[in-house]
Amino acid sequence: MHRVLCPVESLYVGQRSRAVLSCSLRGRVDVEALSAAFDAMTQANPTLRSRIVEEGAGHVLRLLDEDERPRLVTRTGAEDEAYAAELNSPLPVGGPLSRAVLVSAPDGESHLFVLVVDHTVTDGHSSIALHNALWDRYRTLVHEGPTLEASVADTPQWPRPVSQLLPAADEADTAKYLDGRVEETRRHPVELVSYDVRRPSATGAVDEGAAGDGHIEVCRLTLDTGLTTRLRRTARACGVSVHALVAATLLATARRRLDGDGPRTLGCLSPVDLRSRLSPPLPTSDMVPAVTTHLQTLDVSETPDPLNLARTVHARLGDFISRGDHFHEMRITPEIPRNPTLQLATVIVTNMGVVAGPRLPSGLEAVDVRLVPAREHYFPQAGRSPVMACVVSFEGRLAIEFPHYTACFSPSFMRSFRDDVRSGLVDLASAAGTGPARAAAG
Repeated sequence: MHRVLCPVESLYVGQRSRAVLSCSLRGRVDVEALSAAFDAMTQANPTLRSRIVEEGAGHVLRLLDEDERPRLVTRTGAEDEAYAAELNSPLPVGGPLSRAVLVSAPDGESHLFVLVVDHTVTDGHSSIALHNALWDRYRTLVHEGPTLEASVADTPQWPRPVSQLLPAADEADTAKYLDGRVEETRRHPVELVSYDVRRPSATGAVDEGAAGDGHIEVCRLTLDTGLTTRLRRTARACGVSVHALVAATLLATARRRLDGDGPRTLGCLSPVDLRSRLSPPLPTSDMVPAVTTHLQTLDVSETPDPLNLARTVHARLGDFISRGDHFHEMRITPEIPRNPTLQLATVIVTNMGVVAGPRLPSGLEAVDVRLVPAREHYFPQAGRSPVMACVVSFEGRLAIEFPHYTACFSPSFMRSFRDDVRSGLVDLASAAGTGPARAAAG
């Protein structure tokens, strides 16, 4: 039993990217109930208990045997070390496309739960929905105990690829759109932020933390609820989205990392959710990648006006969606390997919006929830790359995660970048005229 990957989904196979959901918990966890809840999720979603297999010129999802399917892994350890280990543990092609791990402190009162899902079969919205559904199932099991499960059909109900759900389009219009996009990237090449970790010298000597011994780390910026609220007020007062304010701040911060005077051409890549824009809308529970991207190039000066920059970002993204170009962009996604500049940007700024955290039974508290993208392949030899920022608001607190590979950007470089972004966001929040604000770095 298998399902063929569409050309868009197949791109994720080579990228080897994954969504890493984590939840810091305080209280007692019923391990048996949590294990059963994860089993229920993998049973309901065949993509989570599948592997990627080459078939012909493409790839298919094939169900794992019963003894191969992923099960909850439990162990004792420190939270920080556990998080770093899971962030750097891939989901190799040929293995399960999901993983669930519970790491508990020796006293059993604090825990880290990590849910990892291959981006071939998920996006940010569906991974968060899966995480919350798992805890909903756990809460039910704790309150009501095990119940008789409904029989599962022998034939798995595979979700349809989003590329098959797009509205009809003329092939000539799609080809014209592609030609226009390629020409636009040729006329407006973007500049990237240079890595600060030096490559090996001719003698073979390298700086500490140089290429060859890199790993994934995450530099984090969190805003308290007061600052998050004030940032939203600034956005409303200026007629823009919070996403536009964050993107403008990131662009300005990146510009300060580039040499030279005067404006520089920078690119901002914004993922665009397709679920709510399909007809009928696609539920977040459907485990498929349902996202496309919008790339815009902007001439950014050394000291840009962040509000004007945000207005430009906001207007261009709005025009892109109102024209229906997000559907065209999804249709041309298979052309990216031949034209990688179609998604080449100085900054990549996700926009998950405001999402709810998990609902837990009494006696168990979610202290923190995080969503971070990770990859298997990084290329220090390229010398420069986009800066990735994953933006999400759990329970009214906006957080920006900066995942990076230490053989490319050093931790100190990313901390400095984060701190500049924090200062810019505090300044923007102050524009709402609501008094002092606080930001925390983690």
